[in-house]
Amino acid sequence: MRFMFVGDSMTIGRAGDWTWRYRMWQHLGRCPDGPHEIVGPRTELYDTTADAPVSHAYADPAFPAPARRHLAGWGEGWLHMAPLIREALAAAEADVLLISLGLIDLGFYTDSGQTAANVRDFLDQARAANPHVRAVMLPVIPNVRAESDAPFAAECDRFNDLLAKTVADLDTARSPLLLASPPGDYDIHTDTYDGTHPGPSGEHKLAAAFATAMHQGWGLGGPYAAVD
Repeated sequence: MRFMFVGDSMTIGRAGDWTWRYRMWQHLGRCPDGPHEIVGPRTELYDTTADAPVSHAYADPAFPAPARRHLAGWGEGWLHMAPLIREALAAAEADVLLISLGLIDLGFYTDSGQTAANVRDFLDQARAANPHVRAVMLPVIPNVRAESDAPFAAECDRFNDLLAKTVADLDTARSPLLLASPPGDYDIHTDTYDGTHPGPSGEHKLAAAFATAMHQGWGLGGPYAAVD
């Protein structure tokens, strides 16, 4: 089964990060229903000095090059990925999309309603490439900005409600969708390094959210166990 990670800065990671993609790759490698393959058109991390996704300096240099593949970008959201997913999915022949998007959209580009419309466009484009594609979507985890910006916090909550409705409306037996549960114990002050981007503990919790959704919803993989 072929998995593609789709996300923003929380997913691409920066130079020196392990990334939650790495944690998920480790998890899938331990699951009895493999083999599993990671696919996607990109492999880079974001380099904050260069202000560009040009780094390959993963925390584990032994992280295999094929397993580094993804479709994620620093500053990219549903707005940016909807026009890209059809071609990327067709080329990679992914079976399952693991998607963490929305925070950057709400913070800089679109309101909750517009962002939800871009989710639907994204899924339409993905299904045009693979009518049987599965997708797991993680709701937005409000970052530190939400603590002092009440309208932004409200937009995050409203988008998450709209995302749940979208998943319920568009889920089909042919192309099933799952809404992952945000980690209940996720703390942006201890699980991130800046109030937004996950550190090692946050990476494990994000990977666990996807792994648990797939295991409970579809019987794929297995229970998540953090291994450093």
